[in-house]
Amino acid sequence: MWPYYGGEAGHSKYAPLSQINGDNFEDLEIAWRWKTDNLGPRLDFNLRATPIMIDGVLYLTAGARRNVVAIDAATGETLWMYRLDEGDRGRRAPRANSGRGVAYWREGDAERIFVISPGYHLVSLDAKTGWPDPDFGTDGVVDLFQGLGRAVEGGIGSSSPPIVSRGVVVVGAALLAGGAPPTKENAPGHVRGFDARTGEQKWIFHTIPQPGEFGHETWENESWSYTGNAAVWSILSLDEELGYVYLPVEAPTGDYYGGHRHGDNLFSQSIVCLDVTTGERVWHFQTIHHGVWDYDPPTAPILVDIQVDGRDIQAVALLTKQAFTYVFDRVTGEPVWPIEERAVPPSNVPGERLAPTQPFPTKPPPFDRQGTSIDDLIDFTPELRAEAIEIASNYRLGPLFTPIELIEEGGIQGTLVLPGSLGGANWPGGAVDAETGILYVASATAPSPLGLVSDSERSNMRYIRGRGRVPGLRRRGGGGPQGLPLIKPPWGRITAIDLNQGTILWQVPNGETPDYVKEHEALQGLDIPKTGHPDRGGIIVTKTILIAGEGSGLFGVFGAGGNKLRAHDKRTGKILGEIELPANQSGVPMTFMLPVDDASDDEPAERQYIVVAVGARGHPAELIALTLR
Repeated sequence: MWPYYGGEAGHSKYAPLSQINGDNFEDLEIAWRWKTDNLGPRLDFNLRATPIMIDGVLYLTAGARRNVVAIDAATGETLWMYRLDEGDRGRRAPRANSGRGVAYWREGDAERIFVISPGYHLVSLDAKTGWPDPDFGTDGVVDLFQGLGRAVEGGIGSSSPPIVSRGVVVVGAALLAGGAPPTKENAPGHVRGFDARTGEQKWIFHTIPQPGEFGHETWENESWSYTGNAAVWSILSLDEELGYVYLPVEAPTGDYYGGHRHGDNLFSQSIVCLDVTTGERVWHFQTIHHGVWDYDPPTAPILVDIQVDGRDIQAVALLTKQAFTYVFDRVTGEPVWPIEERAVPPSNVPGERLAPTQPFPTKPPPFDRQGTSIDDLIDFTPELRAEAIEIASNYRLGPLFTPIELIEEGGIQGTLVLPGSLGGANWPGGAVDAETGILYVASATAPSPLGLVSDSERSNMRYIRGRGRVPGLRRRGGGGPQGLPLIKPPWGRITAIDLNQGTILWQVPNGETPDYVKEHEALQGLDIPKTGHPDRGGIIVTKTILIAGEGSGLFGVFGAGGNKLRAHDKRTGKILGEIELPANQSGVPMTFMLPVDDASDDEPAERQYIVVAVGARGHPAELIALTLR
């Protein structure tokens, strides 16, 4: 079974299976391929879904219109398909993509699949047939525009599945990217709970607190009344026993300028724990005060039991774009190790008022590079080093949380921010070995050149993100000299973190050196170390190995991604085996066991499968099932 996006409700992405291991990983063969070519008016190259598996059936979303499909897990046969025709509302959806998957719920003989459509409807389907549940909402559909508490004009949707517990379907949201929003007014991303049987809205948690609510005073000058976002666009996590749901809440409108929303802006860029039956806040922690770096908590909080200094702790670990791992007691919200408020620089952008401090975990150490300095620039040759310094001189450099600068005509072109807006970690997140408490995370080292401009024709915000003009900079090559990355490798890495000790066990590059680097004329004759790919690698962990891909190749950085799937030694990071996929990994893998029909005496009675979504430009998305023969 793999009944949740991340394997189980706490999204550990751990499976206690061992049939596929480091000794036989390279013997894996493709058992079946399920293609998405005919699922809509345009081809999908970036299938982000991870299937769930219930009783031998895979359920997922696929295609640009987010079809829900049920697939025989052993053969790849399509069992049923459902799609909600949303017309113009679907075409205007801010997240019109395949989505990341579905949620499952069982009560007695009733089995339901829940999905959030691109146009922001919550749909309940019979898991056996794919037919909408006639007792849920209106013919199986609830309009999520209703009950949000502020007028919505179509700028809100979702690309992640809901999560279900104790008869409540918890729903997040996603809005348009906020780098250059056309207006400071936007829909709020409040989180809601719906009755799984009827579709009735049971509760709403205001991620932007309303008058009289806790945190309301952190939105100064009535900014709570018009500011939007602060949604949960990533994956929700759940502790079934406690009845708690954990929310990774994003930034408010907009991503890089907060002059229209002074204050700390609770509960933006926070982890929030709610009672799943009532929606009442149990505890919270804000990872960024008044965020202006687009450092949303991008992935599902990971639930794991650990032992620290002889104490058993029910923990939750939050991986972030800024490459921190925040670890809390998931019952009380107390940090497992101290989190220090440290002074950070003020902004000189007119109207901006940054928080004077930001929270820094004392343990574990960051899992990727933070901040930029001359020492971080590539130095393969003296000539490339000189060019890198010249390019970097156009930006403000500094440590983590260095303020973003205005773009000046003929002058500074903004701030070079590392980790960049895409992380660090991103939505594929990490995986934890539930038996050892070792957390594994894939991350990217890719800076973002961020600068602000005033443009009243594009937005009523005072400042939005602009595009600087830097001589010698080629954006698709990673921003460095002659199309090479600006920052030293490794550019993609996997890190193992011992959550019992708060220490890093090992760190290895994720992937080989990109061909465009190895073949670059300026590097001929040089021994370039293994660099990894700066991309969103998806990983899972089993009883014997760590399984990791290289990413989709759609990260926006030339040379990102790759079509290798690898087995790593969990203790050292050493590669134990690798295979080529038909295209780049685009979704997070999952794994399960199925009975073998008519198995002979010398065959195992069960067979382990690994299923992963792949795709690339020129290669339409598909699901690949791998197994041993």
